[in-house]
Amino acid sequence: MSEWEVVVGLEVHVELATKTKLFSHAPNRFGDEPNTNITPVCLGLPGSLPVLNRRAVELAMTIGLALGCEIRPSVFHRKNYFYPDMPKDYQVSQYDRPICIDGALDLPNGTRIGIERAHLEEDAGKTTHIGGSDGRIHGAEEALVDYNRAGVPLLEVVSRPDIRSAEDARAYVEELRAILIATNASEARLEEGSMRVDANVSVRPVGSQELRTRCEIKNLNSLRSLQRAVTYEAERHINLYEAGEEPVQETRHWSEEGRTHTLRSKEEANDYRYFPEPDLVLLDPDAEWIKEIASAMPELPAQQRENLIAKAGVDMETAATVVSRGLAGLVSAAIHFGADPGRAITHAMQNLAIEGADKLDPAHFSELIHMEKSGALTATQSKQILVEMVESGLDPASIAEKRGFESMDSSELEDLVHTAIAENPDAWEKFCEGEDKVQGVFVGAVMKASKGQADGKAVSAILRKLRG
Repeated sequence: MSEWEVVVGLEVHVELATKTKLFSHAPNRFGDEPNTNITPVCLGLPGSLPVLNRRAVELAMTIGLALGCEIRPSVFHRKNYFYPDMPKDYQVSQYDRPICIDGALDLPNGTRIGIERAHLEEDAGKTTHIGGSDGRIHGAEEALVDYNRAGVPLLEVVSRPDIRSAEDARAYVEELRAILIATNASEARLEEGSMRVDANVSVRPVGSQELRTRCEIKNLNSLRSLQRAVTYEAERHINLYEAGEEPVQETRHWSEEGRTHTLRSKEEANDYRYFPEPDLVLLDPDAEWIKEIASAMPELPAQQRENLIAKAGVDMETAATVVSRGLAGLVSAAIHFGADPGRAITHAMQNLAIEGADKLDPAHFSELIHMEKSGALTATQSKQILVEMVESGLDPASIAEKRGFESMDSSELEDLVHTAIAENPDAWEKFCEGEDKVQGVFVGAVMKASKGQADGKAVSAILRKLRG
């Protein structure tokens, strides 16, 4: 690998967080019963006409401005191809005149990745192949088609081939996802398909500026898969060149067994027979509309990281993790309300990697941390209450009262510690000889006896005091 340079460009398809689809009033919702969120427009029935979703345009411009793009007048085209999950036999997309052009995305490590374009288009439906291997059509006995996703608004963000490693490819998608979450433009859930990644991979000798034959790996649905697929494909190209052969430009499929497979030959623009969509007019946002979108821009991830580093004294890696989970606003607001920065960060890192954590009330979160720091709650109780706060939206004091949580009397706690020592004489002897790792035996015993009400730190302090 030291003699070769990896060249990667990414195409990221983002489902926009609108209530309805791009060209119809059908609901844009994930997880509903198949073929229930459809209209004649979704199915391409004769006589049905598209009406552009204004909110989708606003979200596209929001993402474009967050990426430093220029907002341009744009035109919708018909991209012609046949798939069973695209009943019209064409996709309405933007081609040579996209809404967003010439931007950039800065990675946390300082690397700048150019953004060539970001264009609006409608999503296809979803086909599920039954009876084959790996969910693919080859060898399948039947296929089920769900048109709920057909017509959902997508923004396709196309990077320039500026990415030079699988690690940076992953970091690019993580940073883009953080921007999408910060702007509320998309839920950006790879596991649900609301964010999908295609990777164009090639290699070249170190020092060369040529762009060699690339292969596109389709629909990578996790960060781990993206990193592994780019690594595998780059090594495959290198092995071909070093064997005196060359890769063929094609579209490939990533298998979780750890390799890519040929899917089909790579289409070019002329294969799609683009022509302007006759039922839609030029999309030309005026300067006032663009200014309105820009003025409502929230704090973006790069600024969120800087603020967390300044307010909480954390390192870049920790700040990046908190931001990537969409919790930077929660932590910053809690600190503003007077919460201990260290505890706020600890909860965000260890206890809030759960669904809905970003919707937590900052005032309630701050109150919980105050209760924990004052000794009214143990760390274990605090963690349990935190989960219920996310689920119910209730304040921590109400949950603590309902659960019967209260701090233990110091004399009662000392009695439990003495009992734990008496029940574990061998462990106590080792602890007195300096083996601190056996301390967990006593802490665990006290926690069990107190049904989680004991404060682990207080137990440790009593143990050290008794050891002398």
